[in-house]
Amino acid sequence: MIHGSLLRDAVISAAITIGNRKREVDELNVYPVPDGDTGTNMSMTIGNSVAELKRLDDKAPVSEVASTAASAFLRGARGNSGVILSLIFRGFSKGLSGCTEAGCENFADALQFGVEAAYKAVMKPVEGTILTVVKAAAAKAREIALETNDEVTFWQEICKEAEAVLAKTTDMLPQLKKAGVVDAGGKGLCIIFRAMTDVFAGGKIAEPSEAPAAQDSSGDSFRTAVSEYDADITYTYCTEFMLEKDSNCPDASILRAYLETIGDCVVVVDDEKIIKVHVHTDNPGKAIQKGLEFGHFINDPRPKIENMRIQHENKVKDARAAEEGLSPAEPEKEFGFVAVAAGHGLEAMFTDLGADVVVKGGQTMNPSTDDILRAILRTPANTVFVLPNNKNIIMAAEQAVKLTDRKVCVLQTRTIPQGIAAMLAFDDTRSLNDNRIDMTKAFEKVSTGLITFAARNSEFEGHQIKEGEILALDNGKLSFTERDINKATYKLVKKLAKGDVSYVTLIHGADVPEENAEELQKFIQSKLGDKIEVMLVNGGQPVYYYIISIE
Repeated sequence: MIHGSLLRDAVISAAITIGNRKREVDELNVYPVPDGDTGTNMSMTIGNSVAELKRLDDKAPVSEVASTAASAFLRGARGNSGVILSLIFRGFSKGLSGCTEAGCENFADALQFGVEAAYKAVMKPVEGTILTVVKAAAAKAREIALETNDEVTFWQEICKEAEAVLAKTTDMLPQLKKAGVVDAGGKGLCIIFRAMTDVFAGGKIAEPSEAPAAQDSSGDSFRTAVSEYDADITYTYCTEFMLEKDSNCPDASILRAYLETIGDCVVVVDDEKIIKVHVHTDNPGKAIQKGLEFGHFINDPRPKIENMRIQHENKVKDARAAEEGLSPAEPEKEFGFVAVAAGHGLEAMFTDLGADVVVKGGQTMNPSTDDILRAILRTPANTVFVLPNNKNIIMAAEQAVKLTDRKVCVLQTRTIPQGIAAMLAFDDTRSLNDNRIDMTKAFEKVSTGLITFAARNSEFEGHQIKEGEILALDNGKLSFTERDINKATYKLVKKLAKGDVSYVTLIHGADVPEENAEELQKFIQSKLGDKIEVMLVNGGQPVYYYIISIE
């Protein structure tokens, strides 16, 4: 049987291993566009669990380990591959629920639960991906669980099956076959399973092959806040009262001496008419009773007794909530917006359109489920619309919905122009459902062009692409390659601006000088004529030289 500390160590080792090999997985991405990259997203997702797992006691049951890991995976999930990985491990949490230790049948159930959760979350499951690999692994687990009770043999057979099916993914998807590679997500999962199996078999936890990244200093504020309340609490009750002296009042030093026998932090302030008392004690009743020998209580201020242990716990919780950004904003309106965008201009644009919170992210920097959850909770509205504005962020946004009691509507915006169109279509006098329909119709009418660069050499959809070439994307699909940014932009605008088009908006990125963008705008306007208005916006976005919106 596999006990909790062994499962804990296996997951930690898997996190370190995929972190060491994330570039290997990233390089399997056949699409040449700079991306959030599968290996990086999977590494960040599982890596989010390490600190929490390390805090678990060696005697923690497997159920607690699995639950802790699953919760951390979900909050840290980035990109589609990260979300799917988190759902697979949510199956572990469900399958190992109530277990002190786990055997082959428990893990077979856990894998099956994970497969079911992952397939349900993907709108159009595609075979030849991580889904295919985990489905085969779960089927093999069910088969092997009937044949052996040896957990090491069980996991070794699962790894063999997963790796065999991974090799077949090359022939399952045309783009993988052309590139001669296996599926990146499936590869990442095989690395994780193999690393876990090595620990189950008696191996040591993997060592990081790279120096750890500089630690996020944001945690310092939490540690500082908590340290203010971390002094040992010897006595439970903070007791304060004020007395008006009796005519025959004994010397107040006698009261002070008594209070020091039943508590600490004793302060007794004595003047001609009043005695003011402060003491930390486990027996506030005795302190008050003794005080009556010296005088009578006055009404203002009244005696006060506070439980310092509860105060301490609440202050720690408040500090943690403030640090984690999970202290919910009180609703001040019916509808609010969370938008994902990268670039000072785009962030300002969404704010101007009414976004309450803009999550920094997009291509190459997919925000986690937790990032989006925090943004939802910071939005002071009863109903929150979330605009992912990237196809690789939609699943993480949808997982965030399950972690909050707010009413949340994730719109399936895949590009920045779609997100802008959706916000422009919002009408605060209409219902949630009416707005959802209107906003969806609005963003679906928008065509998006993207001008970026090739991150790697590749052959894609019949194109021989060299690293550094300019890529033109037509609504997410590679249209052509060029060597000149301006030529590529004009050529793509000309292709997209057909039919009933009134507006073309050029959103230029951080790597395009303002004067160059202005010259290109004037050139395109002269070519398109007066019937189509060409507008220019400084988005300041990374990765994309130009984002083109056609309406």
